[in-house]
Amino acid sequence: MRKLLCISLIVLPLSLQATEYRFGVVPQYTVSKIFSSWQPLLETLEKETGHTFKLNVYKSFKDFEAAYQAGEVDFVYFNPYHQVIGRKLQGYMPIIHDGKRKLTGIIVVRKDSQFRRISDLNNATIAFPAPNAFAASLYMRALLVEKERVNITPTYVHSHTNAYRHVVTGKAAAAGGVLRTLKKQPKEIRDELIVIYQTPANSPHPIAAHPRVSKQVREAVTDAILLLKESASGQELLQAIQISSPIRADYKRDYQALEYLGLEKYYIEYE
Repeated sequence: MRKLLCISLIVLPLSLQATEYRFGVVPQYTVSKIFSSWQPLLETLEKETGHTFKLNVYKSFKDFEAAYQAGEVDFVYFNPYHQVIGRKLQGYMPIIHDGKRKLTGIIVVRKDSQFRRISDLNNATIAFPAPNAFAASLYMRALLVEKERVNITPTYVHSHTNAYRHVVTGKAAAAGGVLRTLKKQPKEIRDELIVIYQTPANSPHPIAAHPRVSKQVREAVTDAILLLKESASGQELLQAIQISSPIRADYKRDYQALEYLGLEKYYIEYE
């Protein structure tokens, strides 16, 4: 009896191994917004692949960055520079990104403000979602300093939505964001803002997989997402996560060039 019990305790965990995968999402929006956008996709992936996916949602960029850098999630949706760091620290491999949209950082100001050129913001306070939000903050701050020679006082306000609202309410002269998150704002926010500066376009946020995820599972997830393009219901799911035209991603082609921009000087480690 004792021998049989020992065997069963060993076999049971092995039979259940790798049935649930943790899926992390960068906190560009509120927790409720991320959950409503991503949970339906993960439920569809469960039906198509036979695997279970648990959505990990984070209240802050600090918590999110700590999680993926420690390899706590099996799949992750994050920004292009997160991909560079995630590959270096954990070996995360990009598997999917949007094939039509590019990621463009923007600076917005109130339409009724005196700011119309980026040089007008010299010594001004600019709201950013987080220090390491790629196009909205990290790449943007590097460009303002090294290309535009503009000195600013950054304030970090936890999300793109908060950054835009800081401008509308007069708490900051300008805000860093990206075009796609600006378009997602309520009309009453968009109507108050105007874009006065844009970064060069880059490959967009990828979905990446940790190397501990088997090639078979990575391919199953990739194929299931690509298949969503073929149906109206699938297209709705893709629109919700802002990957409306998914294609296979490739690190060397899509993200390796970011290693040479010198952005490590502007990357801020959380305490």
